[in-house]
Amino acid sequence: MKLIFKIIVLLVAFCNGMKAQKTPDSILLRKAKLEIYDNPDNTIKIGEQLLKKSHDIKTSINLYMLLSTANIAKRNFEESLQYILKAKELSQKTNDARSQAGVLISVAIQYQQMELFNKCLETLNEAEQYIAKIPEKNPEKYIETAASYAIRGMVYKSQSNSEIALEKFLISIRNYEKVPIKKTTYSNMSVVYYNIGYCYLNLNEIDKAQESFLQSVSYARKNYGKSLEAFALKGIAEIHKQRHENQTAISLLLKAEDLSKNTGDIILNEGLYKELAENYLAMGQQNLYQQFNKKHMEMRFKRKQNELKSINQVIDNHNKETALKSEKLKSHYRYIKMASVLLGCILIVLLLYSIIKIRKQNKKFHKEIQQMIRTS
Repeated sequence: MKLIFKIIVLLVAFCNGMKAQKTPDSILLRKAKLEIYDNPDNTIKIGEQLLKKSHDIKTSINLYMLLSTANIAKRNFEESLQYILKAKELSQKTNDARSQAGVLISVAIQYQQMELFNKCLETLNEAEQYIAKIPEKNPEKYIETAASYAIRGMVYKSQSNSEIALEKFLISIRNYEKVPIKKTTYSNMSVVYYNIGYCYLNLNEIDKAQESFLQSVSYARKNYGKSLEAFALKGIAEIHKQRHENQTAISLLLKAEDLSKNTGDIILNEGLYKELAENYLAMGQQNLYQQFNKKHMEMRFKRKQNELKSINQVIDNHNKETALKSEKLKSHYRYIKMASVLLGCILIVLLLYSIIKIRKQNKKFHKEIQQMIRTS
């Protein structure tokens, strides 16, 4: 019996192993994309696994972008930047406008997250040139256009210019609504509606803000995005805080904290702890205020450290790009100098040839004139 039991166990293990081996890469990739906000560690694990097997440039670009986004979700800006720069390097080897636009938009997101707004807008302007090359009515054109306007909106929102930010976000939503397969845009629309909510909140249009946050919750749930739902609940909690409904706000924030427990999103946690601390303070619960204020400060410090590392990485990369451009310019001027010298030599040779030719003609004419004089 023991032998039969061992054989059965081995057979089950073998069958499970065969099933695992037969899991298509497309299913793994879909799983990685679905978990990008709620379980970014698993997304990174799958992405790295698929990247080792990838021999196609476009697939590798998409995987690098996936890894970059997953690291942004964890607020690991330094690693995210390294991945996106690899994607950018590969995209320059293709003539695919969609890939090039997508990579540049991902770079712009990176700069926006790091608050390097001029670099962000500069990169978006570059991306627009490639978006223009994507055929009309192609869903990718709508997706990339929507993403571009969403990031512009975030830049203006960060600069406290809510009116212009709102204008950009609404253009983004209109473009996302043109995409035939809506499921691919649910998470992005949740993010945009969340930002629209804060624009209305900043403009003191509370009812519109609440409506936008509820839209954000709705789209997050359609794609099972727990962390996105947590962000939206934080926004709704802020409305209740303004109305002095602190207990309702706390309930929403604790629900958001539970939803986001596996994400490792430093900015989300920082925001949740800050709001919880402020609501507990308003209710006079000093112990809970101190507990969550301490957590808030820890998250803030961690975020600043990550940003500092990323800025150093950006500076290093900028220096490399500048050195490369300088070398290209030197090489360009070297070729110009060589061409100028060569052209100068050719002109001198032609000039000398013309002088010699004219002198010979003059001598000939001189002899002919002398001959004519003698015979006259």
